[in-house]
Amino acid sequence: MVAYIFDKILTQGVRAGQIPARTDASRSWFRDKAAGTKITPNRIVATAAQREGGSAALSRMIPGQNGIGRMYMFFYDPKHKQTLPYYDRFPLIFKVKDVEGGFIGLNLHYLPPVLRAKLMDALYSIASDTRYDENTKIKLSYDILKASAKYKWFKPTLKKYLNNHVRSRFILVDSVEWDMALFLPTERFAKSNKQRVWKDSRALI
Repeated sequence: MVAYIFDKILTQGVRAGQIPARTDASRSWFRDKAAGTKITPNRIVATAAQREGGSAALSRMIPGQNGIGRMYMFFYDPKHKQTLPYYDRFPLIFKVKDVEGGFIGLNLHYLPPVLRAKLMDALYSIASDTRYDENTKIKLSYDILKASAKYKWFKPTLKKYLNNHVRSRFILVDSVEWDMALFLPTERFAKSNKQRVWKDSRALI
């Protein structure tokens, strides 16, 4: 756990008898708690850095193949931001693959909360295990995503990121924290508001 807000919500969940990801009810509980939490990306990054110092969890590079299927947060400044209709300055991604000079990820912020939940529930079906510990990840590939209609919500989330345009260290989000990170209000869209972004995403789907 790399940021205080996850610890806080998780402790509440344990006291309430909820275990993240184990049941639909527990997922909903954590998502509801996160959605009502006031938090900024700057505070998440700052508290994560204070707790983890120079650990691998806060590396400026996502690990290669080992990073695929894991969730990360980071600040980003696109190379072609002048021509983009909008972009997210604080992506929340599952890494899909490495590409020259960067990586491809599913940025869940491009979906409205209800569709984030639908996609996340589908992704749980291809989790590497059901322990939901620091080793759990999603068995992701583009071929898997496009092969089944149950992953159809991924289309507007698929984005390319360049390593030299990342503006913070990467924050690794453990599987026990996925449902919290999913609903934290940390999307930071530039050049447009989230309502327009989500409308366009629905149209693409």
